[in-house]
Order: sequence, then structure tokens, then C-alpha cells
Amino acid sequence: MKMKFVKGCLIALAATLSASMAVASDQAASLDELLEMVRESRIAETQEHRQREARFRQERENRVGLLNEARATRDSEERRSERLEETYEEQEREVRAKMQQRNERLGSLRELFGHLTSTAGDLRETLYTSLVSVQLPNRGEFLTELIDKMNSNTRLPTIAEIERLWFEMQREIIETGRIVSFPAEVIKPNGERATQEVVRIGAYNLVSDGQYLTYNPASGKVEELPRQPSGAIRSSASRLQAADSGLVQVGIDPTGPTGGSLLSALIDSPTLTERWHQGGGVGYVITAVGIFGFLLGIWRIIYLLGVNSKVSAQLKSSTPKSNNPLGRVLQVAEDNKGVDPETLELKLEEAVLKERPSIESGLALLKIIAAVAPLMGLLGTVVGMILTFQAITIFGAGDPKNMAGGISSALITTVLGLVVAIPTVLLHTIVNGRAKRIIHILDEQTAGIIAENAERK
Repeated sequence: MKMKFVKGCLIALAATLSASMAVASDQAASLDELLEMVRESRIAETQEHRQREARFRQERENRVGLLNEARATRDSEERRSERLEETYEEQEREVRAKMQQRNERLGSLRELFGHLTSTAGDLRETLYTSLVSVQLPNRGEFLTELIDKMNSNTRLPTIAEIERLWFEMQREIIETGRIVSFPAEVIKPNGERATQEVVRIGAYNLVSDGQYLTYNPASGKVEELPRQPSGAIRSSASRLQAADSGLVQVGIDPTGPTGGSLLSALIDSPTLTERWHQGGGVGYVITAVGIFGFLLGIWRIIYLLGVNSKVSAQLKSSTPKSNNPLGRVLQVAEDNKGVDPETLELKLEEAVLKERPSIESGLALLKIIAAVAPLMGLLGTVVGMILTFQAITIFGAGDPKNMAGGISSALITTVLGLVVAIPTVLLHTIVNGRAKRIIHILDEQTAGIIAENAERK
């Protein structure tokens, strides 16, 4: 290995000398000058090699010193580690002794701290969701530290902290039974923020300006419900906010402090308009038919009332008038006084038959509407049930609410059909009764006229 190193050095030296000689040959004027230049070059290279060797030896000595220093540091740290382990074991024994002494001195306080920890945890959850926290925020922050102290091996809660736990419990109970008004920031459904007067009804509901509010414990924000209860309930909330004293009837939801299931169900219940839209196309057709039938019935009732009043006036008059059916029938009798009874009877029957269509107009249509409306409602229900069962086939029946909602929507058309049919039947009955009364008067007067003519003959 050394021979290879020496051989490499000689090759490098020869290459250097040859290069130097090549450079020097370009500058030397004679062989003596060239020889002198080679000698000087060799001397310079020897000095440079010596300087390198000196620097290498110095670096080697420095590394040896650093290595010795590192070994000394390692030995020192090992001895320090042994001392720390002995100290740690000694302190462990001391800690165990202190813990045993602490447990002996605590005695029954350990059970007390257990009950206090449980109570503080329950109270912290209650205060987190309580509507009272909207008015009195940050009430439960000390409870976390109190719980940590009671579970700690090095800290103990103070009497003041335990008494504050009792105080917060009592304050929550008292505030639950109060109706308080205070200013608070309210977030509107459109995202706007406004500071307004908020009325807290115990720990059940928040109302402001006749609108019900909800409290988000995670963000600590008070938001206005996007959908509100009926107008009567909101009116009672407005009266409560405007009242100074006394009793005010107001709707509250006792099932939950953040809105409650009853209020949510009440709000989510569809209005009459929404239920009507659930009927879909069949529902719209039934509604149109119902409106047409209602208007037709009202118009026929008004028309027959006018005809009836004119017929009643004609009964009191001896002069036939052409503005009513009875007057026109009597005019036919006046025009045919000299004819025989059989001809007069035929003439009068013809006159009555001419009056019948205008009197009985709309009766058949009202009867058809009253009969067809429930059938159309049944059609809509069947279509809705088919769609519901198709949805159940695709998505399954895991959620009964969805299935119940589909069936409820399907039954809307049946309700609409009955809502249309019932008033239409009543209108048909009224119109038919009015028409029959007028026709009965015409038949009665016609029979009397024929009898009088027969007696004269």
C-alpha cells in the first residue's frame, strides 16, 4: 500500500517537474539557466511539502486533543447520569411517601372531591347550553380549573372556589324562573348584525321584536330563526316584550334551551299554502275546478234570489211583467184567453218548459263537480303513493319520516277533493232548492189558470 502511495507521489512529482521544465524552457536562455531554475523550483516545492506536513501534524494533534476532551465529557456525563438516577429514585420514594401521607390526611375528602367533580362537570355542560349564558357569559370557565384541581395530586381547591360552585348552581336555578330583558347582538337571517333588546323567558326561549331567537353555544351567537311560528304566537311574544308587569300569555318551548323539538316541529310544519303546493298539478286542477264551481254556485244563488224576488212581486200584481218567468207565463195565458182548456194547457206547459233551462242552468255542472272532485283527489293520492313507493324502492325505508312525509303529501289531493266537493254539494242543494221553488210557483199558477179556464167553459 505504501509502495503504491510512493509511486503515485513520484509520478505526480515527475509530471510537475516536466511541466515546470516545459514552462522554463520557454523562458531560459541557456542550459545553465534552465538547471538553476529547476533547482530553485525543487527547493520551493520542498518547502511547500514541509509546510503541509507541519500543518497535518498540527491538525492531528488537535484531533487527539478533541478526542480526549470528548472522552472526558462522556465520562463526566455518565457519572452525572448515575447521580441523577440515584436522585430520581430517592425522589420517587419521597413522592410515594408524600402521596400516602396525603391520602391518609384527605380521608373522606376524596369522596367529597369525587361528588364535587361530578357536579362541576354537569354544571359546566348545563351552563354551556343555557340561555342564561347569553346574558351572563363566561360563567363556566372557572369550573374547568376547579375540576383540574380536584383531580390533581399537587393542588387543592380553595373554600372560595367550592362556594362559587354552589353559588353558580343556585344562580342558574333562580335565573331559570325569571323573565329578563337585556341588550344583545342578534344575527338576522340575511347575515346582518344588530344590537337590540332581547327578552329571555327563563331558560326556554329568547324573543326580540316579536321574533323567536336561537342560541348557538359553540359560537356564542344569538340568531333569529329563519322560519317563525304562526302570527298569533309572535304577537304574544311582542306583547310580552312590551309588558311592564302582570301576566302575559306567551308560547314557550320547555323541551330545550336552544330551540327545542316542539318549537322546531311547530316551525317546520308546512303552512296551508305549502300544503296546497304539495298537491302538485292534480291539486292545482282541483283548486281551479273548485273555484269555478264556487263562483258558479254563488252566481246562480244570486241570480235565483233576484228571480225569486221578481216572481214574488209578480204574485202580488195582476198585470203580467216580462222581467220574470211567472210574468211571461201569465202573458201567454192572457194572449190565449179564448182557446179551449187543452190548447191553453199545452201553451202554458210550453211556456214553463221555455223558462226551465234558465232557472235550472248550472245545476248539472255543480252536480258533476261535486262528484268529480273527490275522484280527482283520489287520482292524485294514487299517483303520490306510486311515487312514494318508487322512492322507497330506490332509497329504502330506513327513515320513517321520509315515507310518512311522502304519504302525507299524497293525501293532500284527497283533502283538496273533499274541500271542493263538500261546499259544491251544499251550493248545489241551495241552488236546486231555489230553482224548484220557482218552478213550483210556475206549475202552481199554470194549474190554477187552466182550472179557471175550464170552469168558464
